[in-house]
Amino acid sequence: MNETQSGYESDEERTARIAELNDKLRETFTGGRIVLTQGVSALEEDTKRRVFDAIRKFDNFSEDNDPHGEHDFGVVEADGEKVFWKIDYFDNNLEYHSLDETVEEITTRVMTVMQAEEY
Repeated sequence: MNETQSGYESDEERTARIAELNDKLRETFTGGRIVLTQGVSALEEDTKRRVFDAIRKFDNFSEDNDPHGEHDFGVVEADGEKVFWKIDYFDNNLEYHSLDETVEEITTRVMTVMQAEEY
């Protein structure tokens, strides 16, 4: 499916829509699924809360951590814990990559939250 088939005139518009949907998931934890690795799950509840708050507030996107402009990856620290988060796009059966990441109805976003050493 190309940009015009999905309703976007340009790659920039398409990327902006993907970033918008990723920001929604990251900031509200809605619009997808959140997966925690064993290391993050094992953190103390207060530390997890601070990690999640840091993820929600993250806005330090740069060419280094966001080369495609999709806002799909970041690194945060809380209580001395360095944590990565990464958003991937699947079909609704979670079997394959989504056919079009800009269409919410056919895409399940999955944000994985992991300790740096689990990456």
